[in-house]
Amino acid sequence: MTAATLKIRPLNDALKKVAKEELNEVESRIAEDIEALRTWLEKQPHIKARTDDQFLVSFLRGCKYSLEKTKSKVDYFYTIKTMMPELFARNTMDEKSINLCRSGTYVRLPKPLGEGGPRIQLTNYSKFDPKLFTILDLFRFQNLLMDWQIYNDDNCIVSGYIEIIDLTKLSLSFLTQFDPMLIKKLGVFTEKAAPMRFKGVHLVNCPKEAQTVLNLARSMMSEKLQKRFYVHKSLEDLYKIIPKEYLPVEYGGTNGTIPELIEETEKNLLALNDYFAEEDKYGVDERLRTGKKVDMDSLFGIEGSFRKLDID
Repeated sequence: MTAATLKIRPLNDALKKVAKEELNEVESRIAEDIEALRTWLEKQPHIKARTDDQFLVSFLRGCKYSLEKTKSKVDYFYTIKTMMPELFARNTMDEKSINLCRSGTYVRLPKPLGEGGPRIQLTNYSKFDPKLFTILDLFRFQNLLMDWQIYNDDNCIVSGYIEIIDLTKLSLSFLTQFDPMLIKKLGVFTEKAAPMRFKGVHLVNCPKEAQTVLNLARSMMSEKLQKRFYVHKSLEDLYKIIPKEYLPVEYGGTNGTIPELIEETEKNLLALNDYFAEEDKYGVDERLRTGKKVDMDSLFGIEGSFRKLDID
């Protein structure tokens, strides 16, 4: 494969600069780096992976072009997806995911934090109806958006992403669904498997009842992820870190309206539905792994068992 036959989307100038300075991307070597990763994957009997250029370059960028780190990340990506079918298997834009999308609980904001900056995503739990959806439904929907971003969101892949979580009117019945072990597993996936770099989560309007749950969630994560949790007392406090104009109109900004964002997200994800359905063809078979096998204990460090949190 040569640079001339490379099938990846060209970056804008701002992202090219970030990729070069922060991710060690050398344009003349991208084809060679992708081919080295593809050749390695083809020799792994236990992994059945996507190997097209755009998919592989996303992982190389997410690992700053360290081939060894990229090998590990792709392996973990498929290993965790295989080990957690409740979160990843048979995950498409079905009726439940479409309804969750239309609720506006989770939206991707169109304008990143600066031309070459990270993507911003917003979760608003006041839109989440625990009578209709579970926390697992929400995480499955978020994984659909992640798979879409691997192919389509250069800002997210090159510069990472920021999560804003609005906890206004958080339902107590939602808190009773909280599963600390699931949060721990998602933390491991975020750090070891997802190609996009997590830049931080900003919590706003956090009610007293949620503090205990959030503290527990943080404690289940690595020290690296814990340091990227920020709590803001108000929107004004958040504006000091993420200027108002980068938020949706409903939050005082100019970064789209929630109905517009819902419509755009639904259109984008439905267009990729065949791809989502194909995902079940890929994964790992531990019986074929050479060397040390991977299991839930070694991957997630599970000691004892956790029960769902009881909220008084």
